[in-house]
Amino acid sequence: MEESKEILLEVKNLCKYYEVKQGWFRKASVRAVDGVSFQIRRGETLGLVGESGCGKTTLGRCILRLIEPTAGEIIFDGKRIDNADMKPYRKRMQIIFQDPYASLDPRKTVSDIIGEALDLNQMCKTKEERQERILRLMEMVGLSEEFYNRYPHEFSGGQRQRIGIARALAVKPEFIVLDEPVSALDVSIQAQVINMLEELQRKQNLTYLFIAHDLSVVRHISTHIAVLYLGHLMELAESRELYDNPLHPYTQSLLSAIPVADPDESAKRHRIMLEGEVPSPLNPPSGCPFRTRCPKACAACAEKFPEMREIRPGHFAACVELQKT
Repeated sequence: MEESKEILLEVKNLCKYYEVKQGWFRKASVRAVDGVSFQIRRGETLGLVGESGCGKTTLGRCILRLIEPTAGEIIFDGKRIDNADMKPYRKRMQIIFQDPYASLDPRKTVSDIIGEALDLNQMCKTKEERQERILRLMEMVGLSEEFYNRYPHEFSGGQRQRIGIARALAVKPEFIVLDEPVSALDVSIQAQVINMLEELQRKQNLTYLFIAHDLSVVRHISTHIAVLYLGHLMELAESRELYDNPLHPYTQSLLSAIPVADPDESAKRHRIMLEGEVPSPLNPPSGCPFRTRCPKACAACAEKFPEMREIRPGHFAACVELQKT
């Protein structure tokens, strides 16, 4: 990590708990996000990975205050925003949603969808300036101006996601949460969208939180990668370091499951199969939530969740066994 880059976003012990009724009188707490901490430097991308239901999307939405966090601190550009009025930050922080079919209003044209943010923030003084700005945004994401007055149902999934990206870029944000932006797209389209996001990041110095479950996609775009399991941060490192030297047993298992196109290379790899199912968030195991499936679990793992510690330079992990050495 380049120390010269300033920290744009810092999250400290962020938590999000939900109360769930069990029967007539009992209530239980679901810890969707539990004590997560990390930093993202300006112009970089943090990839957030983990199985479905591990709290990735909840974490991203808590950072933007689309969901109110239960506890913890969110520091954006040096100022705490977890209890602040978010109106001044809405232009600076945006989100691109997972489903391009559900995230666009079917009753609005492309120009209305992209232009809505411009209108709300009074960013254009005349209709001509507004139209010019919308056409420029469409060009940035690879959409022809002939699509200006068309409706979402007339587009493919990849084109719809480009509309969503143009909408997010309309207010000139500094930070964007990308909530599995390519998971609903064909593989060939995924590569196009990822390359476009990287190009936009370089040109506009954007900072991304890239949420995904496809580890090969995350590796391509991310500067650093954080691994989440049942709301807990398990490992955090630079992208290449994490892929070359995964430390946490859960990360090792995830990486071993990535398919390899070369059959000879695939035959040499050792697939780490996890036993059992992901525990219910309503009744997680004591201590480390991964211990019930971990091949290296010991008695100490049941006592308390291990703190994130720097095992190697810039490489952090939450694992009792790793911290013994």
